[in-house]
Amino acid sequence: MRLLIVSHTAHYRDASGRIFGWGPTVREIDVLAGVFGEVRHVAPLHSGPPPASALPYAAPNVRLVPVAASGGRGLASKAGILFGWPRVLRTIRRELDGANAVHVRAPANIALAALLLLRRRRDRPAARWIKYAGNWSPPGAEPWSYRLQRRLLRRGIPGAVVTVNGEWPNDPPHVRSFRNPSLTEAELAEGREAARAKPAPPPLRLLFVGRIEEPKGAGRAIDIVGRLRRRGIDARLELVGEGPERARLEKLVENGPDREAVQFRGGLPRPAIAVSYARAHVLLLPSTASEGWPKVLGEAMAYGAVPVASDISSVPEYLSRFGCGRSIPASEPDRYVAELERYARDTELLRAEAARAVESAETFSYTRYLAAVREILPVREP
Repeated sequence: MRLLIVSHTAHYRDASGRIFGWGPTVREIDVLAGVFGEVRHVAPLHSGPPPASALPYAAPNVRLVPVAASGGRGLASKAGILFGWPRVLRTIRRELDGANAVHVRAPANIALAALLLLRRRRDRPAARWIKYAGNWSPPGAEPWSYRLQRRLLRRGIPGAVVTVNGEWPNDPPHVRSFRNPSLTEAELAEGREAARAKPAPPPLRLLFVGRIEEPKGAGRAIDIVGRLRRRGIDARLELVGEGPERARLEKLVENGPDREAVQFRGGLPRPAIAVSYARAHVLLLPSTASEGWPKVLGEAMAYGAVPVASDISSVPEYLSRFGCGRSIPASEPDRYVAELERYARDTELLRAEAARAVESAETFSYTRYLAAVREILPVREP
């Protein structure tokens, strides 16, 4: 069987000609490739070398079908999207002709193109899965195209199953809750060992993983650790990731009172991030970005790091169900400080929630992911 994937996942070509893509998505597609004879991925190919977070496909049966990268905030960028659409539509239409199943990853401009084609094309391919990875019920403003995509998906694409993070009231039957996978069985086993060996605070080790930018909350994480230290808590913060705010925040920390407590690690490959997860007591993510369920939360939980994250999308629902961590509005740093101080002073509470985090992380395994995929798509082993 041939699976067609349409996504906005950034891809790069290295000096040897190998194709790299954003690591978490590449890992997920490698897993899918194990149960399909061929996987073709329509996605943008960017210029420049791959970042540290990118990975090559391990599965030999995955082929990138590149389209020009587009997007951005300015008028020129918007015009580029408009002028590039005819070629994108032709590419998706051509690939649909040879596919037995299609998987569209939304929200994104390229996903909107695929959804519009699938609304008009009711017959082939019959097996259709649309994954909405963003916030299914955002509280504030967002791009008009995201609102349009959710409206189309709620109304229904002929023959398609729509999966979302979390459970939301009044959704039609074709919209299903679906966990965002991020962990192999080997990583789960490694995480259990790391959690058992992790020493209790002090110091309270906090970890931020994501783009170093305002929406993700890197600056807020630095502010929170400073507030903790001024209250007498020996707290340390490690930041993993790259982004436009890194240079400014590094200079701010270097010239401030907490320079010994904050460490910037830069972009790291997945195995190196596991070392950071193994050190951390808490995964701190005071984000305002529109996300469904950030994969880093599940990854950190597997290593016994308790999530303290913003109350976006499915995060409050999941953490309440798991009985670990806290979901707090990103605009309320004092509440973050109070909960983190509680963990620092009550190590038994921290230990109990870390154990529940490890146990709950199994729901984000690729093994369970494949079992769920088999209920959506007619998978036939290659």
